[in-house]
Amino acid sequence: MTHKRPVRHPGTVVAVLACLSLAACSAGSTSVGKSTGNGLTIGLTAEPATFDFTRTDGAAIPQALLDNVYETLVKLDQSGKIRPDLATSWSLSKDRRTYTFHLVQNATFSNGARFTAEDAKFSIERVNSAWTVAQKAQMSVVDGVRAVSPTELEVTLKKPSNDWLYRMTTRVGAMFSRTGVRELATEPVGTGPYVVRNWNRGDSITLARRKGYWGRTPHFASVTLKYFKDPTAMNNALLTGTINVIGQMQSPESLYRFQNNSKYKVIEGTTNGEVVLSLNNGSGPMKNPRARRAVRYAIDHKALVDTCWAGHGKPIGSMVPPTDPWYQNLTDLYPYDRDKARRLLEESGESGRTLRLRIPALPYATACGTVVKSQLEQAGFTVKLDQLEFPAAWLTTVFKNSDYDLSIISHVEPRDMQTVFGDKSYYTHYDNPEFRALLRKADQGSQEQQIASMRAAARLLSKDAAADWLFLLPNLMVADADITGLPVNSVSESLDLTGLGRS
Repeated sequence: MTHKRPVRHPGTVVAVLACLSLAACSAGSTSVGKSTGNGLTIGLTAEPATFDFTRTDGAAIPQALLDNVYETLVKLDQSGKIRPDLATSWSLSKDRRTYTFHLVQNATFSNGARFTAEDAKFSIERVNSAWTVAQKAQMSVVDGVRAVSPTELEVTLKKPSNDWLYRMTTRVGAMFSRTGVRELATEPVGTGPYVVRNWNRGDSITLARRKGYWGRTPHFASVTLKYFKDPTAMNNALLTGTINVIGQMQSPESLYRFQNNSKYKVIEGTTNGEVVLSLNNGSGPMKNPRARRAVRYAIDHKALVDTCWAGHGKPIGSMVPPTDPWYQNLTDLYPYDRDKARRLLEESGESGRTLRLRIPALPYATACGTVVKSQLEQAGFTVKLDQLEFPAAWLTTVFKNSDYDLSIISHVEPRDMQTVFGDKSYYTHYDNPEFRALLRKADQGSQEQQIASMRAAARLLSKDAAADWLFLLPNLMVADADITGLPVNSVSESLDLTGLGRS
C-alpha cells in the first residue's frame, strides 16, 4: 500500500470551539485592531493557556498552532481524507505493522534547523517519553522508530492499528525540532508557514508569515486571533470592522444581523464538536444506570436546540459525528419520554438526591444549562446549577477532581470516543470491558471490521447512557464577503490559515 504526494495545494481553515484549555500566559504584548493591508483578524472564544500542547490539555492550542506553526507528516483534507504534508509519500508493509515515510527535502524549522528523519524520530519518541496529556496514549502502539536516511523514516507498530496514521494528522503527529523544545510554552518552533509574533494575554495572538517557508506561501502576511468572552461583543466587532471573521458563531440567534447583507458571508456546516451532557459514571447518583437512563429520556433534544442554539445543530445520539465512516443516527435509542424518565428515576432510588450540574462559563454551556436543568426538573429530578469560571475552575472541579454529577462541554477533538470513554480514569469514569474490547477489535481489523466494531461500540455506549449527546455543534462562520477559502465543514482540531485569501 503506497500513498504519494500530489501537487501541494492551499489548506482549508477549520475553526473548532476549544473545550479543554487553561488560562493564558503571555509571550509578548501588542495592541490589535482590524488587520489592514495583507492581514486578517479572526474572532475566537477560548484562549490557550500556553503554547505547549504536550503538557496542557485542550483544543485551543492546536487550534492556533497546528498546520500554522507546527506541521505533521500527514494531514486531513476538507473531506477528511489523509493526505501528504511533510511526507511526500508513505507505504505500509504486508503485515500492516511498518510504515515507511519519504520526507520533503527542503523543509526547515523557524529556528533555522533543517527538518530531517531524525527530527521525526525524535518527535514520535518524545510523545511517549515527555508528553503528559491524555493524547499521548495514541502513540503507545509504536514499537520502534528508525531514521533510515535524512529523508526516509520507518515506524514499526506493536500490532496493526487503523487509528495510528489518522492520529498522526493531529497534535500527536506534530513535528518538533530537536533543538527547539526547551521553551515550548512560550516559544513554539515548527516547520509551518507562520511564527508567533505577539501574544497579548487575555486579548489576542498574532501570527506572522515566515520567510523561507518550504511550501506554498499563505496569502496573509499576518493573522491575529482575537479572543472574546462575550458573543455579542464578537458580533459587534465584525459589524464595526474590528475583525474580519467570526471563527465560530457563539450566538446563532444573532445570525439575522449578517444574513441577506452583501457585506458578509455566512457559512453553515458540521464539526467534530459533540456537545456532551457529561455524566459522572464513577460516583454519585449518575453511577446508577437507571438514573442515567432517566436523564436521557428526560431531555427533549429538539426543544433544547431550538431554545439554546436557535435551531442550529444536529442531534446525533452518540459520540460519532456524521463525517466519520462509522456514523449512525442513534437518537431513537432514547426518544424524549418524560413519563418513562419519571418511572426510571423512581426505580433507581435516586429521586431524593440533588444533582450537581456544573457547567463552564462558555456560551453554549450557559445557554443550554438552564434548559437542561428545567427539563430534568420537569421529569422529577432536583438539580443545582453551578456556573464555573472557564477554564481554571471548571478544569479543576470537573475535569481533574470529578467533583460533579453532570456537566456540559463540547468535545471537539476528532474521533475522541476512545479518549473520553475508553479510559475509566478519565473524568467521565465510564468502565465497560466490552466497550474497550470493541475499540481494540476496530483498531486491529480490516476496514470493514473497523466500521462494524466502531458502530457496535457507539451503540453500546449510547445504550449504557454513559452520557447524553445534546447536539453536534454546527460550523457557523461569518466573514467579510471578500474572504475566500472558508470551509463548509470543520474536520480537524486546527484552524488552518494557509488556504484563506481575499478576492
